[in-house]
This record gives sequence, structure tokens and C-alpha cells, in this order.
Amino acid sequence: MRTLCLVQLTGHRNDDMRHLNRIARPLAVLGFLACRGGTNYDSPLGPRYASASPSCSSTRTDSDLLVVTYNVEFARRIDEAIHVLRETPELAGADIVLLLEMTADATARIASALGMGYVYYPAIHHRRAGQDFGNAVLSRWPVEHDEKIVLPHRSRYAGTQRAATVATIRVGATPIRVYSTHLGTVADVSARRRGEQLERILRDGARFPNVVVGGDMNSGDLGQVVHEQGFRWPTSATPRTTRFGRLDHVLVRGDALATPARVGVVPSGRTASDHSAVWVRIPLSARPVATVGSPCVPAPRE
Repeated sequence: MRTLCLVQLTGHRNDDMRHLNRIARPLAVLGFLACRGGTNYDSPLGPRYASASPSCSSTRTDSDLLVVTYNVEFARRIDEAIHVLRETPELAGADIVLLLEMTADATARIASALGMGYVYYPAIHHRRAGQDFGNAVLSRWPVEHDEKIVLPHRSRYAGTQRAATVATIRVGATPIRVYSTHLGTVADVSARRRGEQLERILRDGARFPNVVVGGDMNSGDLGQVVHEQGFRWPTSATPRTTRFGRLDHVLVRGDALATPARVGVVPSGRTASDHSAVWVRIPLSARPVATVGSPCVPAPRE
């Protein structure tokens, strides 16, 4: 772990002030941004938080896989987020929920309210918010494996890093590799470096037969890397998900996951965040068989 913060410049002589005046304001801005950063959790092994669903089983036999991605803005309004996820018809009963800007407690609360298992890895302890900050995968199906991928290119100002939380979920007899991610903002990294963060995830996913990638990509244009790595982009033409544009997306790859027939964005009036939830219904090539008593969340890795 590493804490990053710029040091204030003090104690300069009067004859230095003319030069310092030219750089003082930029330094003050950079210092403010850096001190809003936090402590990076550099290890891909943790911290790790996970729990099985209450029944440790699924009896869902729908032919569609309902995937939801939702940036809950520093996990501030969890009760409202639970209401959105449970009471919005397009989101209710989701098979997989990808949550961003989460804490461990908030993840556990939402998963419990939805009757789902979860895996959560924070990327940093955020200084301004005074809490951890990371991504979670919630699943109604058994989770067989999970891990964290630390993404390249730390914030140019705060030095903070981004990460993806990864889970392999078994839907009936089909294993699906799932990534919950939050790429760098415009202030954090350049568009090229944000593309390299996404490429790191997609190249990892390309090793697996069936993959779902979702989250806040901080971009409306994900570039050629999506198609180069064999992914489909069903959310490429959805309405905007924030006042800044269409930033939240889901990508799909694999023969067991047909081209999503239905996608949507929950209207801005029904949200607990500065983002709207995005949902995708992915047709499965084979109807899943109900499972009972399967291990839902694996033991921590050594």
C-alpha cells in the first residue's frame, strides 16, 4: 500500500515570490487534487470480502441472463439503491449486479437485500470520502473463482489506481467470466491510457469462452479494442447514463451468450446516484438447469 499527497511549499524568500506566483496556483490545484486521493491497495490478493447467497443455490431457469451495472456514487444512498434494484421492473431479479464506488458494508447490505452472493475488492482507501472505494460482483448463481486485476496508469494528480473485480460464475453448466470495473476519469488519465486500462481487462477476458464486462468506463467511445478482442457492445447506443454522457457499459463475448436482444437505462428520476443503472438481457444458448447446494463463493486464495 502507498499513500500519496503533494507537500506544501513554504518558507521562501521575498525575491523568490515573483517566480513562485507563476506556479503557486497550479501547484495548489495539484496539491488539492492529490490530497483528495488515498491509499492504494496494491496487492491483487486483497483486501477481499465475499459471501454466499443465503440459500447458496439458484432455481432460476430463465433463458436470459439479466446483467445490471450501477455506479452508486461513494455508496452514500444504499437504501435508495436497494429500492431501485428491487422495485424497478427492468432490474428486479437480476442474475448479476455489478456495483461501483462501493464499500464492504454497503456491498453486503445490497447483496443481503437482493438475496445474492457477492465478491468485493476495494482498489483504494479514499481520503476525501474516508472509506474504501472499489467494485463488486453480486451473483444469484454459484461463484467458483474470484480475483482482482490491478489496472495500469495511476491518476496523474492523486496517484490512485483503478482495479477490476473478477468472478467466474457457473450458470447451470456454463461458466461465465465476469468483470466489474471503473476506468479512470478524464482528470485522472488520458483517453489513450483509459483505453489501455480497458484493453488490459479485455485481453484477460479473451482467454475464456464466455465473458461479461461491465461498469463505468468514463467514456462514450470504447474504441476498436472491443471488436479486436472479439467482444460485442450492446450498450453502444443507449441513452446517456450521467449528465456527462453515456459512460456506463456492458460488453459480451462467447458462443453461450447470444447477442443481447434487450438493453436499457433506468430513467434518471429513479436513481440513488449521479449515474443511472444500465441493464442488459443476454439470451443463453442453453436453458440453465437449477442448482442446489453448490459452493457459491470460493475460499480465499493463498
